Amino acid sequence: MKKRLTFFLCLTQLATAYAQRSYYGTEEKWPEQDTASKFYTVKGERHGVSFFKKHQFKEVEYKPGKTLNFNTYHSPDVIYHWCRTWAAQYPNLVDLYEVAKSYEGRPILQMTLTNKKTGKHTDKPAAYFEGGRHSGEVTSSESVLWMAKHLIENYGKDAAITKLLDTKTIYLRPENNPDGSTMYLFTAQRNRSTVHPKDDDRDGLLDEDPEEDLDGDGVIYQIRKKASTNEREKANYVIDPRDPRLMKRVLEGKGDWLVYTEGIDNDGDGKFNEDGVGGLDNHRNYPENWRPDQGGDFTGRGYTQGGAGAYPLSEVETRSTVLWLLGHPHISVVNSMDTRVPMHLRPPSTSKDTESMFPADLAIYRHMDSLGLAHTGYPWAGDVYHTYSTRSKTNRMTGDPSKPEPLFGHGPDFGYFYYGSIWYGDELWNGGAMKDYDGDGQYDEYDGLRWDDEANGKKGFKPWTKFTHPQLGDVEIGGFHPKFFAQNGPPTVLENWISKQAKFNLSMAFELPQIEFTNVTVKSLGTDEYEVKVNWTNSGKLPVALEQAQRIKIVQEDRLMLDLDKALLKGDAQAKVIITEPSLFDKTIYAGYTGPGEKKEATFKVKLNQKGSVKAKVKLLSTRGGYQEKEITIGK
Repeated sequence: MKKRLTFFLCLTQLATAYAQRSYYGTEEKWPEQDTASKFYTVKGERHGVSFFKKHQFKEVEYKPGKTLNFNTYHSPDVIYHWCRTWAAQYPNLVDLYEVAKSYEGRPILQMTLTNKKTGKHTDKPAAYFEGGRHSGEVTSSESVLWMAKHLIENYGKDAAITKLLDTKTIYLRPENNPDGSTMYLFTAQRNRSTVHPKDDDRDGLLDEDPEEDLDGDGVIYQIRKKASTNEREKANYVIDPRDPRLMKRVLEGKGDWLVYTEGIDNDGDGKFNEDGVGGLDNHRNYPENWRPDQGGDFTGRGYTQGGAGAYPLSEVETRSTVLWLLGHPHISVVNSMDTRVPMHLRPPSTSKDTESMFPADLAIYRHMDSLGLAHTGYPWAGDVYHTYSTRSKTNRMTGDPSKPEPLFGHGPDFGYFYYGSIWYGDELWNGGAMKDYDGDGQYDEYDGLRWDDEANGKKGFKPWTKFTHPQLGDVEIGGFHPKFFAQNGPPTVLENWISKQAKFNLSMAFELPQIEFTNVTVKSLGTDEYEVKVNWTNSGKLPVALEQAQRIKIVQEDRLMLDLDKALLKGDAQAKVIITEPSLFDKTIYAGYTGPGEKKEATFKVKLNQKGSVKAKVKLLSTRGGYQEKEITIGK
């Protein structure tokens, strides 16, 4: 009995941890807030250094201004400031709450946007939008923040947005990984996702070889070195014939140059910066089609997935997303965004969409692809496995034709195959490749460099500058700005990119399913018998359940119930009120799944064994179509 009670209490606490509750907390003082220290310290035990010189970028706002503008990036603290401000200013429209604490213990905050006067957030069809999963892909967080501001400021002014928040719920999580994003914006360091220490090069040491800002400019650029005679067999770069500032990668031994990221070989293994802070990838940590990390396949013949983590959902950031969504199955549409291939990215990640998706579901996804391209003008929209992998027709090094490549433990696959939703993992920004300048059919670094020259004042590329490296000798440091050109765009173009993406996300939310009563009538059949006829429709553009959602049972079929005072129903045949139809014991009408525009009708039959009328509620329950109820009177 004691073991059962302990197990029950654990389950209760887990469910409570991922329930929505208001956020009023104050956090401990974090290294970025300690103005007395010149160094930023990362939590976790590692063999390499855990402290780095602080640096503030001119592209980032570190303290909130009087107004929120998108001609600059914002630190997580500033983002959270605006979330708190909106929750305080618009309490009937915005809830702010903590869904989890990050690896370092930072709060992961989320907002719920809906008109509370028109019903509970869980009773309405819903969409979920998330940014900041990958540490440096901060453009995605800005798009979530832009959407929040757009919705809040236009509620009551824009008819479509007002109706959306009156009838639907929008969940927004701007910072999925605040540890990584904060380190990225307060130091020269970069990493993929969580700062959780990891042995990337499998030498038994954790994070022992991070990048270093050797020239002290606060940015980690590239190093290029002309190969000596002894180094020629390893040389794998040449000067790009299209522009001498660019380096073109070739097969090992076919080049004249060696290229590294800025730093030294800390562990003396001949490799540079191969094991920096963290290394796990929250976007390879989902449970659907997960594979072991590198070194985890003991046959040497199976698949592995770099950054996968020790096991599915090993990282709290991904785990908090998955568990929260599973506890909120009324969500039909998700976009968990990254950078920097401009693409509307969707499932499948390990097979062709025609092989593994229901045709009806695939048709909806292709419609969303078109909707996205109409808003953003991205060059690509489609599945991860084929469209993403083959967007360049040939391998630039070998010349071989590109072929589909699987990604495992990937969000879009969890979203469709496990959660049964419309799920995108869109990528914003394009490295400056605004057009195909040389007409080679590729959008690459040359196109980005040309745009930087013509439209960005040459701010995105540092000219190669001579430097004496402590281990390599004479080298040059330069290349694209890794943070605010390569991975994210210059602030001058930020709002254009994030607003287009947000408007696509909104357009998906506008298509959410919505069950609605069209008519409810009560008709006397004589001898104290009555017929309650209920008509309803799905006025949305999406079905209440994708075919995949039906298969995996994440969504129950629509149900109709007649709710009466339970005291009136006691006594079996002598009860004061008897529901004679349906004849099922639970007196529930199971109505299948209501498609967009579909009209349905169902009937209850009720017998009164008392004089006078009774009050009842007709309840229409749809997991993703919402909840509706209507009070009626039966009898005279």
